[in-house]
Amino acid sequence: MKRFLSPFYISLLISVAFYSCKKETKAVSQTEVTFKKEGKLSIFNSEKDTLKIALDIEVADTDFDIQTGLMYRNTMAKKQGMLFIFEDEQQRFFYMKNTRIPLDIIYMNSDTTIVSFQKNAKPFNETSLPSEIPAKYVLEINAGLTDTWGLKVGDAVYFSKL
Repeated sequence: MKRFLSPFYISLLISVAFYSCKKETKAVSQTEVTFKKEGKLSIFNSEKDTLKIALDIEVADTDFDIQTGLMYRNTMAKKQGMLFIFEDEQQRFFYMKNTRIPLDIIYMNSDTTIVSFQKNAKPFNETSLPSEIPAKYVLEINAGLTDTWGLKVGDAVYFSKL
């Protein structure tokens, strides 16, 4: 006695074979991280006690926020920045891993006085960008603004969290 497969079973087998051989691809999309105003920061000329610039800031004061920083962001407005607050004053080392926008990095001591800069840090560059001397605070702004605003070592920085 010969057995034949019904047309239903033949189409089912073809469908299973076709779909099991189909290459699955998953689309990975990354959520854009957007700016969240968490404070205000002002930089003053230390010699003349005049305001150079006022910014809205995000604050990085937890381990996660400090490690993530401005990574995965596509843009930042001219008068925005991220302020990193550390518990102690020591030499700091930053890098641009997973950071898409060029930055100026401003290092400040425990008195919130600017002590050194790393200007025009390149996106995705993992080269260490150290402070010249110990720092407790670090401000990241768009590349080129340090020169545009005329910021100098010794300028005073004041900030408040919301």
